[in-house]
Amino acid sequence: MTDFAHKPTLTGDLVVLRPLDEGDYEALAAAMDDPDVARLTGSHEEISEERAREWMRTRKDQTDRLDLAIVDRASGQVVGEAVLNDWDPDNKCCNFRILIGPAGQGRGLGTEATRLIVGYGIGQIGLHRISLGVYAFNPRAQRAYEKAGFKVEGLLRDALLWEGEWIDEIVMSILASEWIPPHSPRAT
Repeated sequence: MTDFAHKPTLTGDLVVLRPLDEGDYEALAAAMDDPDVARLTGSHEEISEERAREWMRTRKDQTDRLDLAIVDRASGQVVGEAVLNDWDPDNKCCNFRILIGPAGQGRGLGTEATRLIVGYGIGQIGLHRISLGVYAFNPRAQRAYEKAGFKVEGLLRDALLWEGEWIDEIVMSILASEWIPPHSPRAT
């Protein structure tokens, strides 16, 4: 098993996933400024531009996580990010999260990005299990994860307090034995 020191570029039909860098700040800030994106990701905290840019500058140096920008091949624009984090090398598992701004929604970009990064995690890193959490008020994301092969494992009740209402978090995962690659991602 390897680690996440290598930051690949993964190319699909609809998206290119490439290493995240400080130049992606404006696109990701615009995505996070969308009230619907903030709600669906459960983002309460506002992060200063300086802190966000510094965080993005350090992504290439991380060996315990993989942060990739999602580029829409049709427009060439960064529309989000796909991340493998919370890596546990002893158990060959990690967490997955994704953010897609309004410019990238409703066209299958998130599903393809998910398939590409999961395929890389299982096929190249040697992960056994990749898990995620999706809030109950985001059935569109849950369907996209299911299309990529994730299965529901359980429920974290009242995991998020959003505008005075408690929201459940659905826990999902995919195992290496369940992964069926749609096609081999082109990694460079």
